[in-house]
Amino acid sequence: MRPLRPVLIAPALLALATALAVPTVALADAAPASAPEAPPATPPRLILAISIDQFSADLFAQYREHFTHGFARLQQGAVFPQGFQSHAATETCPGHSTLLTGVHPARTGIVANDWFVPGLARADKEVYCVEDETNPKSTPDDPVVTTKHLKAPTLGDLLKRKNPRTINAAVSAKDRAAVMMSGHDTDAVYWFKDQGFTTFEDRRISKAVVAENAAMAARVNAGDGDLAAPDWCGTLDRATQMGGFTIGTYKFPLKAGDWKAYANGPRIDDATGEMALRMVDELGMGKDAVPDVLSVSFSATDKVGHAYGTEGVEMCIQLARLDATLGRLFDALDQRGIDYEVVLSADHGGFDAPERLAQQGYPSAQRIDPALTGKALGQAISAETGIAAPSGPLLFGGGSSGDIWVAAGLTPDQRHTVIAALVKKLAAHPQIAAVYTADELANMPVPQGAPQDWTMEQRVRASFVAGVSGDVLMMTKRGVVPGKPRPGAVATHGSPWDYDRRVPMLFWRKGMIGFEQPDPVETVDIAPTLAATVGLVEPKGTWDGRCLDIAAGEADSCAR
Repeated sequence: MRPLRPVLIAPALLALATALAVPTVALADAAPASAPEAPPATPPRLILAISIDQFSADLFAQYREHFTHGFARLQQGAVFPQGFQSHAATETCPGHSTLLTGVHPARTGIVANDWFVPGLARADKEVYCVEDETNPKSTPDDPVVTTKHLKAPTLGDLLKRKNPRTINAAVSAKDRAAVMMSGHDTDAVYWFKDQGFTTFEDRRISKAVVAENAAMAARVNAGDGDLAAPDWCGTLDRATQMGGFTIGTYKFPLKAGDWKAYANGPRIDDATGEMALRMVDELGMGKDAVPDVLSVSFSATDKVGHAYGTEGVEMCIQLARLDATLGRLFDALDQRGIDYEVVLSADHGGFDAPERLAQQGYPSAQRIDPALTGKALGQAISAETGIAAPSGPLLFGGGSSGDIWVAAGLTPDQRHTVIAALVKKLAAHPQIAAVYTADELANMPVPQGAPQDWTMEQRVRASFVAGVSGDVLMMTKRGVVPGKPRPGAVATHGSPWDYDRRVPMLFWRKGMIGFEQPDPVETVDIAPTLAATVGLVEPKGTWDGRCLDIAAGEADSCAR
């Protein structure tokens, strides 16, 4: 990684840069894309890899007719509405780890957003997916960010290995998204923390970041009113009772100085798009024949989905706003004369609040039984077997479709007894669809073939890593939602079911002939597809996915 030098900017120059670099444009000002021109015969100069956090195939299908800006342009390209994050661990970190590595989490090493290491030599046994847990300053909530847990190279890594002049950069509101998409050999990686974009501990933020942080601070300090809801959001603008509070009518007012509201609503995507464009200019991306990679993960769809669910006016406002943000980004790249290729997909899907689903034809949607948390299960198994951990809890994890770890310090016989009792208890629970042990999964091959046909155990195997994943993995039944509802957290994802696995995959480049292909594809197909368009050839076995021919007609984009 190349460290960036600290930068000092005179206040007058900073004000000028803030005013001129990326002007704020109202939603109504973002113009639709112009008609396509003839496709260039040479490879694109810039790969723009976009992830929309928690953008399910269901949301894409629901809203695609209303998009008029950035999403509308992408729908003129190669549209794969049935993309799959094929694995069971449908969370942000595992999902982002597949997008530009071309391999499943079983090979990226990223089994979840967080996992437990019962023998870890610190009081908190939880490890965050981009955390250097060996650093005394690091905690899962305030991590010292690292790439060390990502075990596969990204497209940017491979291109820089081929030619060090390739620029590999990323930006997101989430550290894990930026790190997983950019990889190990990077020129600039930024994510939002507290009151601005930041980067790795051994680097310094650049002039572009200083300018964007100043622009954000000005907006937050000024405050803002409700965000506009398009007319077609009207039927979604109604309250749903959640027990002490409601969702479905919030329009994201911004009180002056409220950074939390800014960071957790649609406005953070505006800033992410602006930061991406500043990086293009500062780094000189797309300026020569050596292809560059800019990864941009927009996080607000996930933040809105968790806080307000997927079927209220909040999500409608969010996606309309994001459509305009994408349009501004594409228009700005056009104005700079950059030949770029876009891929847009998602790290996972999502599910609405069961309280609202119960009113909309899904009466069996329900909250998970609190007895399925690691703490409750550990107490029950300890009482049943008479086995207790030498210190601390007997079990870690649980609480959703996922992993459960057994405490360190037990004898082999004790571990065997605890695991057997746990499997039996989970298998008898009415909310559990399947239970697997680590030993069972370790002996299975990583699955191949059409992802919609995978069995449950194949989905689980695709995100299982021996020695990192849990000792026991439980999969909840369809429609079971983890967590007790509270303001700011009413819905989630993470299940092995298709509402969490299915995501759209869209490819676009100026002049390409558009088409729609309903055949199921995988997010691990993205990296080999993009590699082909820039002439990158890697040995067989580099990717779990396959190259998708995105050149309609007799030409084959995979044959370059």
